[in-house]
Amino acid sequence: MKLGYLTQLTEEECKLAARIGYDCLEVHGKWEADQIETEADRRGEADKVRAMLEESGISISAIALYQAGPRDVKGSVVRYGAYIEMCAELGVEVLSTMSAGDPAKGLEENLKDFQAVFREVAPQAEQAGVRIAFENWPALRGTFPPFGTANIGFTPRVWERMFELVDSESLGLEFDPSHLVWQGIDWARALERFASRIYHVHAKDTEVLADRLAAEGFFSEGWWRYRLPGYGSVDWRKFTSLLKENGYEGSICIEHEDPVFSGERRIEGLEKAHAYLRPLV
Repeated sequence: MKLGYLTQLTEEECKLAARIGYDCLEVHGKWEADQIETEADRRGEADKVRAMLEESGISISAIALYQAGPRDVKGSVVRYGAYIEMCAELGVEVLSTMSAGDPAKGLEENLKDFQAVFREVAPQAEQAGVRIAFENWPALRGTFPPFGTANIGFTPRVWERMFELVDSESLGLEFDPSHLVWQGIDWARALERFASRIYHVHAKDTEVLADRLAAEGFFSEGWWRYRLPGYGSVDWRKFTSLLKENGYEGSICIEHEDPVFSGERRIEGLEKAHAYLRPLV
């Protein structure tokens, strides 16, 4: 397995990753669909990317096209198509993304929208040899029940529905245990259950502040926060062991949203996360 982190694709980030000792980066998609619409456009952009990577010795584990919220079906199909072709041009096997969702709609309506998009997108991905990995982020909208979500695919029950509605092995998960922790979902059981569908992994932890939870309850705010691996609830030795045991050979990328190591301490956080995970990867 390779170790990396999620970031913007820049020359500076490639050099930083190499200096710390990372193998790869998951990079935010920075192109509009019309910028990479033609083969010539994609080749030109890919040449720039390859030059950056060659100089630093870093590879790309996944290109991230994170779209959450109400979905424009026709526009989404076009944009995914362009990004699938860009992944193929660069030899990147994973396109990470969101299942998306309209907070004003219920689950069934949102699943119909999901199906409308990915029944068109999945065959394109299959043909290009690209796998699409949905991150399980609960993009909740609102601070008090009833909630809506801008990203429906954040529980095992919904994952099952997604994969039933669009039956394609090109569709899988970008598995992030941090989002399961605060929901009370057993991340280890979910990992084993969906191991064959895990195409990319986010290394992010969650710290539960038990005193605040006890005082204010589950529907309050501020009783949990995202942390770097090693500063929260996830057993990362068990996590990486389960990945290996279940045949995962992809990349693990840190998603750095730790408030303690933010701002001027961001690089320190990336260094600490690398030092913690490297022996386990």
